[in-house]
Amino acid sequence: MALQLQVLIVSLEYRLAPEHRLPAAYDDAVDALHWIKTTKEDWIVKFADLSNCFLMGTSSGGNLAYHAGLRACEVSDHLDPLKIKGLILHHPFFGGSERTGSELVMEDDPILPPRVCDAAWKWVLPVGADRDHEYCNPTVSNEFERCVAIREMGCRVLVAGCFGDPLIDRQMELGKMLEEKGVRTMTHFGNGFHGLEVSDPSKAPALFIVLKNFIYEL
Repeated sequence: MALQLQVLIVSLEYRLAPEHRLPAAYDDAVDALHWIKTTKEDWIVKFADLSNCFLMGTSSGGNLAYHAGLRACEVSDHLDPLKIKGLILHHPFFGGSERTGSELVMEDDPILPPRVCDAAWKWVLPVGADRDHEYCNPTVSNEFERCVAIREMGCRVLVAGCFGDPLIDRQMELGKMLEEKGVRTMTHFGNGFHGLEVSDPSKAPALFIVLKNFIYEL
């Protein structure tokens, strides 16, 4: 991907649930941004354009990119000269207490059945939180208002997913919410399943075209 998009990629590690429930992973992601800003590593100092950064993640990484992006936009002054220009949410993992139409239709999905998502959220969310918590369901929480920070920073968002993913309705709903808040939003939905390009690398070139168009505003 780095070669195809002509970008420098920093892949981060973060604390995992259930030992470290959310927001630990979000905090780690923001800490990583501060590290990028201050590091003396040659490959960052020599080749990275800190004024043109994008946060990207697939599945749970898409959730992480969204929430870390919110936090980064809210503390942008402390990240200078690092600037977040966009969020790339690839098959982002979100949920909710009520089933969506796609979750009902694909309740026995062989890759990501909703009941497995429910179990995951049980161990990831803060103790006592339900699936309408802002970390899980941004469309029914105060996160709806917080996304104004993304708009005010001029940060763009790409939401990409597949129609064979039980989470597709939630992904489309997120894209709609961002657009309604005035965030410059690009959506890309096609045939396939959750994590398509990760499972089938032959599908990745088509995704790279979408990413390139978004990053370079082609």
